[in-house]
Amino acid sequence: MCVYSHKGMMAMKKGIKQLLAEAEAEIARVPAAEAVKMVGQDDVVFVDIRDPREIEREGTIPGAFRCTRGMLEFWIDPDSPYHKPIFAEKKQFVFFCAAGWRSALSAKTAQDMGLENVADIVGGLTAFKEAGGTLEALAPKKPA
Repeated sequence: MCVYSHKGMMAMKKGIKQLLAEAEAEIARVPAAEAVKMVGQDDVVFVDIRDPREIEREGTIPGAFRCTRGMLEFWIDPDSPYHKPIFAEKKQFVFFCAAGWRSALSAKTAQDMGLENVADIVGGLTAFKEAGGTLEALAPKKPA
């Protein structure tokens, strides 16, 4: 049975504002200016969870590991056939997206799954660039 609000739209048990507030209250958050200083550190993995088209269009933080939001849980879980060994390393994982919303939710999910030393960049890639961070361009994929 669906419940509808007074506006005729389906009522959410939890909306995006509440989900973001809960995530931001539970995860570590790295200010963009601090994230700029962390680039290139051996013990830090920046995780770009944006869509591949966004990454191709805008570039990414130098050395960032790219993991689309839709594969995150599968790549983190060591019991998954899709597990990526980078997520088993003893490093700090700093998630980011364009504005920091998807990355906050991703960092909370990763933390809930048991990944340790997880954070996100406050304001995402937009704030990172505004803080003086530089990006590396990626070569466009060649058509098959």
